[in-house]
Amino acid sequence: MAAVFGLGVNAHATEVTASERAIRIAQESMIIDTHIDVPYRLINDWEDVSKATERGDFDYERAVSGGLNAPFMAIYIPSSYEDNGAYTLANHLIDFMEALVYRAPEKFAIPHSADDLFAHKEAGLMSLAMGMENGAPIEGEIANLHHFFERGVRYITLAHSEDNHISDSSYDIRNTWGGLSPFGKELVVEMNRIGMMVDVSHISDKAFYDVLEITQVPVIATHSSARKFTPGWQRNMNDEMIKALAENDGVIQVTFGSTFVTTRANQHRARIQRLTREINERLGEGTARAQAEITKMREENPYPFATLTDVLDHIDHIVDLVGVEHVGIGSDYDGVGDTLPVGLKDVRTFPNLIQGLLDRNYSEEDIDKILFGNTIRVWRAAEAFAAANN
Repeated sequence: MAAVFGLGVNAHATEVTASERAIRIAQESMIIDTHIDVPYRLINDWEDVSKATERGDFDYERAVSGGLNAPFMAIYIPSSYEDNGAYTLANHLIDFMEALVYRAPEKFAIPHSADDLFAHKEAGLMSLAMGMENGAPIEGEIANLHHFFERGVRYITLAHSEDNHISDSSYDIRNTWGGLSPFGKELVVEMNRIGMMVDVSHISDKAFYDVLEITQVPVIATHSSARKFTPGWQRNMNDEMIKALAENDGVIQVTFGSTFVTTRANQHRARIQRLTREINERLGEGTARAQAEITKMREENPYPFATLTDVLDHIDHIVDLVGVEHVGIGSDYDGVGDTLPVGLKDVRTFPNLIQGLLDRNYSEEDIDKILFGNTIRVWRAAEAFAAANN
């Protein structure tokens, strides 16, 4: 007997068959996904995700179906909030997560330690771990770091789409600090001291190496993939960075959005923008003829979705490069819009990923490392360092 996963709210999904073995692994193992953007999704479009929802990539019922029991909820702060209310927004989003637990205490709990994940799983609860995407809410105050740690945040992505007061961003050409800011370097030291994991996704290459020079514990890249497949795109990690991360005993959590996975998808938006600009220049922006031709052009250039196979290629590449001990999962569900790969369209589809790993001859032991073991190792290393230094 097998089950089909992938069809549902996303019309672009196609059927992928997962075997009983893959489904059993998904249901019996722990699955940690280090990056799901539910909190910011809810602030703009409230739904009770403790029940089945019509929109989005995550809700409780779909997560249970897929075996997901430890999603990190991203406390995402847009770059526009730098010096503009980031601290307040972050607290508001954490409130949302606490409200979910209050609404459905028989379903959810917020973990404050790696051990809590196992205790929650044993109790039949889904752990809503939290990570902060963009360190803007720290607002240059170490006390704010302590505040968010007390509220349950267990990693911080130092920057997002623009340079901030902590770090340069991989997307920002200004290169404000040439890596980490002086405060950013101080912050990494204090994150180590209290047991807050450092997330190197989104930051510039130079900032990444600055982190590795400073940190005394392993770090994570919670939602990044291999730059080998998207040459020149700094948001993913190149082979030398992946090797350096492995030497730090860290983990790169492969992300699913098609833009991260294939060059075709990565370049699609720029191609559409260029063709739109050419049409507007030729026919006049806003004219009926231009609008009609733009519509036709978009129909002739549909979004080139990646596939499960493409995501597995990233995992294989990282494993071949540095070993299975340094790769995990950070889907970016609810954070990448309608760009998810065929076969991985929402949180129900983790059995598909597991089936793909089985088909590529990964052992169940190695699959467990990818699904949760490697991330748990880093989390526990952060906790152990904090316990020894406080």
